[in-house]
Amino acid sequence: MATSKDLPDVGGFIRDLRRNAKISLRQLAEQAGVSNPYLSQIERGLRKPSAEVLQQLASALRVSTPAMYLRAGLLDDKEGQGVLAAIAVDPELTMAQKQSLTQIYETFRRENARLAEATEAATTTEAAATAETTGTATATEAPATVAPAATGPVTPEGTPTEAVLESVAVTEAGGAPAPTTAAPEQTAARRAARKAAGAAEEEQS
Repeated sequence: MATSKDLPDVGGFIRDLRRNAKISLRQLAEQAGVSNPYLSQIERGLRKPSAEVLQQLASALRVSTPAMYLRAGLLDDKEGQGVLAAIAVDPELTMAQKQSLTQIYETFRRENARLAEATEAATTTEAAATAETTGTATATEAPATVAPAATGPVTPEGTPTEAVLESVAVTEAGGAPAPTTAAPEQTAARRAARKAAGAAEEEQS
């Protein structure tokens, strides 16, 4: 917390602002809603104004309330309030210029805060989308990495045995010749039929 040693007397600060605005003590007292003697005591450092009175004086002098609180030692010099206080006490600036600079500065700070929030939200959304896409791609590609099962016996290394390779070679060379085991059976049947026919002719004769 800022101390009186670190900051100018708030009464002198208010007096300087009033003089820069070219308004009388009575006028400022009326605009701030305080008595003339009370304001005089504040400017001379005899009375310490409350936060509410400081807010009323800040409004009457058209300066930011945080800047007034900072100069009164009620606010730490953080979040840019030191800049607002410096603008408020700069003797080279008119009241209109101080108001304009204060508004511009606060507008930039709000815009930067919104931009930071939007960037953070976009980063989070992009990370979630990337994670989801990666998971989907992995699930889709997984079946393609599985080797097809062998249709026949395989070796311990997963390759077809020689018997399977031989059958593949025969198939590629062309169809195998039809078995000839049926030819002898047909010949025997014909011989038996001939014998039966010959015996039948002998009996008829």
